[in-house]
Amino acid sequence: MLHSEGIASVVLDGRSLTLEGVVAVARHGARVEIAREATARMAKARALVEEILEKGAPVYGINTGFGAFSQVSISQDQVDQLQANLVMSHAVGCGEPLDEDNVRSMLLLRANALCQGHSGIRSEVVELLADMLNAGVHPVIPEQGSLGASGDLAPLAHMALVLMGKGEAFYLGKRLPGDKALTVAGLKPVQLKAKEGLALINGTQMMGAVGALALADTIRAARLADITASLTLEALQGLSAAFDPRIHTLRPHPGQALVAKNIRALTEGSELADGARPCRVQDAYSLRCIPQVHGAVRDALVHVRQVLETEFNAVTDNPLLFPEEGEVLSGGNFHGEPLALALDYLGIAAAELAGISERRLERMVNPQLSCGLPAFLVKDGGVNSGMMILQYTAAALVSENKVLAHPASVDSIPSSANQEDHVSMGAHAARKARKIAENTLSVLSLELLSAAQATEARGGKPSPFHQELISLVRERVPFLSEDRELRLDIEAMGSLIKKKAILDLAARMAPEFR
Repeated sequence: MLHSEGIASVVLDGRSLTLEGVVAVARHGARVEIAREATARMAKARALVEEILEKGAPVYGINTGFGAFSQVSISQDQVDQLQANLVMSHAVGCGEPLDEDNVRSMLLLRANALCQGHSGIRSEVVELLADMLNAGVHPVIPEQGSLGASGDLAPLAHMALVLMGKGEAFYLGKRLPGDKALTVAGLKPVQLKAKEGLALINGTQMMGAVGALALADTIRAARLADITASLTLEALQGLSAAFDPRIHTLRPHPGQALVAKNIRALTEGSELADGARPCRVQDAYSLRCIPQVHGAVRDALVHVRQVLETEFNAVTDNPLLFPEEGEVLSGGNFHGEPLALALDYLGIAAAELAGISERRLERMVNPQLSCGLPAFLVKDGGVNSGMMILQYTAAALVSENKVLAHPASVDSIPSSANQEDHVSMGAHAARKARKIAENTLSVLSLELLSAAQATEARGGKPSPFHQELISLVRERVPFLSEDRELRLDIEAMGSLIKKKAILDLAARMAPEFR
């Protein structure tokens, strides 16, 4: 579980940023500071840039053009203008602006990468990124336009515009010109110098930012999925044998064992589980295989987190400066392939949580599968439709996820006169993973709403945890005795699933739950 709410400040040193730190800044307003050692490293790299300019030998990105213009030398009196032109010409994104939390995550990740001291940027430019986060100045960054090749060029250019006093930013809920947003927040724009525009826009921070928050949401969804599934198991009088630890010892995937343990903890003390025995000796896969499916998702999330946290603390622009050796090397660290593959995996994993959840929901509302529950979980069916259409909505979301889960990383399209002839589409993968996570949380809220109704309709005594969980649901949504505006129930459940209350209840009543 992420414990980001309690983090008051995050110190950026380029090497130790975690997912918890990203979420703390992006969603909980933690303050950002730049470590002293990072400032010292940036100064050394900047000194190397000044030395290169003084000598005048052509070095890509410092005194040459970019991409297909890399063979064009830039005169000493034009190197600063080159950086401004780079940012202005590359800020060509389209679509809706990224949400505030994604923008905050993006600013944070870019600042942290620059703190490594291999990009040649002045520390005061990075300090302005931190100051914007602390003041709440959030650049308007359109979400479309990145190929994930030379990093997220277009989105990061929109971010960099505001540092220059151009572009637009949100401040205190108002959309303002970049210079005005900085001024009213008590900040001053910077004039970019040699290498700095390239250092700001050549990186993977949009896909990393959006992907990080999608990962945080999917981690939440995975834990909530165990909770909703455990209540559904009771509502359907599922068999506990499938969660016996001896089974999972024989197939020792860590996630599988963890999920089985969670289900045992949440259903402990139930008088409903195993109620279908002896007439049913095996449950359907959506119940019996909860550990295998949810567990595989848990293992996927461990992998995705490792990739993302590696990227948080990586240097992803080009060229890279090595002040100790006095060298500048061109490479391809900006390429988003590591993130693209991982974020496609993230989207697929989240989609599977929704897929199996919808199948459990169907078993509760379908009288042919529910082991004696009223059709669509309501009395007087016919005049009342009950929860019939909840499954329709869940099915629609699951089907949308199936389309979105098609991998973006298998696509590529050449750009920049075929210089950039293979691209990652990592930003597409991140945006898709974000939407799939949102859809999955909605499906889980529908399952929980149905499972609470089904358990009470069943009668009998669920586990102590589930008794408290149903009470938590009933604080917001009353038992459905006859048809009413279910949209209000759905809104209430959607709000509950996004809050901490359910996971806090699990932590209190089942401390071993993870």
